[in-house]
Amino acid sequence: MILKAKKQASGGVMVPHHKNTKDLSAQRIPTPKTVVIPLLQNIGAPCEPIVKVGDQVFVGQKIGDSDKYISAPVHSSVSGTVKSIGEIKTASGLITKAIAIESDGNMTLFNDIHPPVVETVQDLCKAVRESGVVGLGGAGFPTHVKFNIPEDKKIDTLIINAAECEPYITVDYREAIDNSWDVLSGVYTISEILNIENVVIAVEDNKPQAIKILKTIAKKSDTQARKTSVMALKSKYPQGAEKMMVLSATGRTVPEGKLPSDVGCIVINIATVAFISRYLKTGKPLVSRSLTVDGSAVKEPKNVRVPIGTRIGDVIDFCGGFKYDAEKLILGGPMMGGAIYDLDAPVCKQNNAILAFDKSDIKKERPCIKCGKCVEACPMNLVPSFIKKACEQKDAARLKKLGLMVCMECGCCAYSCPSGIPLVQYMRLSKQILREEKK
Repeated sequence: MILKAKKQASGGVMVPHHKNTKDLSAQRIPTPKTVVIPLLQNIGAPCEPIVKVGDQVFVGQKIGDSDKYISAPVHSSVSGTVKSIGEIKTASGLITKAIAIESDGNMTLFNDIHPPVVETVQDLCKAVRESGVVGLGGAGFPTHVKFNIPEDKKIDTLIINAAECEPYITVDYREAIDNSWDVLSGVYTISEILNIENVVIAVEDNKPQAIKILKTIAKKSDTQARKTSVMALKSKYPQGAEKMMVLSATGRTVPEGKLPSDVGCIVINIATVAFISRYLKTGKPLVSRSLTVDGSAVKEPKNVRVPIGTRIGDVIDFCGGFKYDAEKLILGGPMMGGAIYDLDAPVCKQNNAILAFDKSDIKKERPCIKCGKCVEACPMNLVPSFIKKACEQKDAARLKKLGLMVCMECGCCAYSCPSGIPLVQYMRLSKQILREEKK
């Protein structure tokens, strides 16, 4: 049975899908000559290097770790020699330490890799942390933290996020098509060990083939102790946002400042679930990921599988380079992704797309005409135009009163703005104003 959303969030926008690569399985790119692996690839604390310049390393060998709870270790994605350890600026603009590794071309697997023994919740949390996995849908939140459930909280619903509502990106869709048995195995393991009664696999209704396959998965994973269902979501952005997903799947509202676990839910991206399944079988940590390369300036749009730390320019070259001058490069989707300016920046764990657009796709900014379309589109019932004005005035008190911190930076306001005002950037600047006020 295909479920319908229990409750629909207000706002949102109808975006063109542009799923040009939906029929293309991921191609593995040639081993890069050098990878640069940032030691901060997650929400939370950065890692510190545990190797030194000149060390020989292997695929899957841990090269950075942290003693902080909200963090995830990083591993070498190639075999070779540590060339340098220094600071870099990531595509998102953060300054972090990074380890450059010169590949030997052999991709030799680290000899201490083996499947973990997982029988308890503690075993699962430890294994998932050691795998280095973070949210592969783009958020980058360390997955082991989601599984480490406080004793005072009861989780009754596991939500597998297969919505992939951003335009262009199709890697989650391909995960459902190409690796459905990994998804099934991941659903089995996570729900069984965490003792979760209900599993909802949520996907937008513009993906009928994925729904068909996921329905088969749901049927096969049903047991007396667990009910697994597929929910077809209306194709309206931002269905894939975590709080929207909880509302659709359960009808529950996640309060401001709270997490899905506070209302009895865990939300996991479908690619993350599939990776966990593979890790538990092989012990091979997160050293590569699939991403979509597309946009009007890309010569050969593709889904590709790349080692973590691969230069973005090398990924573009694998897709034929640019057919037009790229006016804008985006890491992630066009709604929530961030503009990038340096093709030498490395691919990180949470990056699910590289998009390049020519100048015909770029809106020119004009003065606000006070049409209210940004207000109508906001799923969090904010007034983005007011927040923009308060941001320009650096009025922290006004920003708090306007409810800025519930903004999830989904981009609906900017997409809806006929004047091309970069409202999401104003939201981010406004949050920075509040953060600086606290110092």
